[in-house]
Amino acid sequence: MKEAKKQPWETAEYTNNPELPALEHLEIVTDFLPRPEELVFRPKGKKVTITLSDESIAYFKTQADKLGTSYQRMIRNLIDEYVRQMQRADRNLARKS
Repeated sequence: MKEAKKQPWETAEYTNNPELPALEHLEIVTDFLPRPEELVFRPKGKKVTITLSDESIAYFKTQADKLGTSYQRMIRNLIDEYVRQMQRADRNLARKS
């Protein structure tokens, strides 16, 4: 009977490899991923009508096709990121005052 191929973690050897940093020199990285329940719900949105240039729409549609996503989602995410950056800048300015 043929033996099943083992996964890399099943065959790894854990040794005191001098090329690896010692455990006391490793940095613990905090978990930056959202919790599963944060991935389920979309933030509530409000439909608006906006007029954009043909050039902008064509650009986002081309990029969305390449990335397999919606061009509207890309525009919404761009605006949301802009708002986050401006809010951060406003808070930093308020702290300096």
